[in-house]
Amino acid sequence: MRKICVITGTRAEYGLLRWVMQGIKDDPALSLQTIVTGMHLSPEFGLTYQAIEGDGFLIDRKVEMLTSSDTSVGIAKSMGLGLIGFADALHELQPDLVVVLGDRFEIFSAVSAALVARIPVAHLHGGETTEGALDEALRHSITKMSHLHFVAAEKYRERVIQLGESPERVFLVGGLAMDNLERLEILGKEELECMLGLKFEKKSLLITFHPATLEHGAAANQMEELLAALDQLGGTQLIFTMPNCDTESRILIKMIERFVGQNPNAHSFISLGEQRYLSCIAQVDGVIGNSSSGLLEVPSFKKGTVNIGARQEGRLMATSVINCGPDREDISRAIRQLYTKKFQEGLQSTINPYGIGGASEKIIQTLKNYPLSNLLKKRFYDLPKAAMEQ
Repeated sequence: MRKICVITGTRAEYGLLRWVMQGIKDDPALSLQTIVTGMHLSPEFGLTYQAIEGDGFLIDRKVEMLTSSDTSVGIAKSMGLGLIGFADALHELQPDLVVVLGDRFEIFSAVSAALVARIPVAHLHGGETTEGALDEALRHSITKMSHLHFVAAEKYRERVIQLGESPERVFLVGGLAMDNLERLEILGKEELECMLGLKFEKKSLLITFHPATLEHGAAANQMEELLAALDQLGGTQLIFTMPNCDTESRILIKMIERFVGQNPNAHSFISLGEQRYLSCIAQVDGVIGNSSSGLLEVPSFKKGTVNIGARQEGRLMATSVINCGPDREDISRAIRQLYTKKFQEGLQSTINPYGIGGASEKIIQTLKNYPLSNLLKKRFYDLPKAAMEQ
């Protein structure tokens, strides 16, 4: 059996990887290994590794790497700790292939260790761009250290090839988020209210805002502007999910906690989990912030997204996404647009650019059948001259 090692460091990342992991686990030709790291192991961020175990997965190794600091120095030190921990874990598990998703610093450390250990890597959701975050450079670096690529859209496939990856190793499978919509039961309103301890009002919004990590020192000011815009809303239930562990994230968490403490119409959650999170999207009027979820999952619900600032610049976006600057006036304008009759009517014709589902099955078939011999040796693929001249 092929030993496939899946590495995950955040709740959102695991939400996308879950059905790939389940497919590997259920396939008699494959053996699933799981390494968890990063936010999954942090009490501050909800100890979300427990949700992975709750879904029936055995965690083979835990790699502790987060420091108590969200400064640039603290994040860099976390990356170093991760590299040490993954070196040991991969040496002990000896997988035939490592599977990772996305663009975070935890995954960069994991793939660096795999590269030196001469273990081939399959990278999911490469080729995308997030021009306002460090993740942009990390994602493309992970692409260059990987050997099989599973992308969500044709534009992203072209970009991975542009980075010098052989076309025969780049697979267009669609967005993994769509598989959750197919397989997870969306909870009803009353059941969800009981689980969350709140009541959805006539108007409700779901908010997730992360630091734009390339904008030094801007996170707190941008959050202040967002909260000021939200504070102007009357009769609106505000549901916050906390930001990821990024540079300057802890100040945002404190600001959210302070705002929730002062506003009875606001609630916050460290982690809702995938089912409750998607169920919330089904109940609210729209999603506010700068999370990739507003671009990946929300359009399939025919709900609007107010996408704030530069963090997600460069990604494919549905017509249901309203872009705005990180200042209170522009955020307020975008929220007003979200509630207009014209915009709401237009949501029914929304087409999600990340597909309709089925990515997990396509990935599993490739992981099972693609020849692993000589996979480590890559030749830089030069674009044809005609393509370079365009």
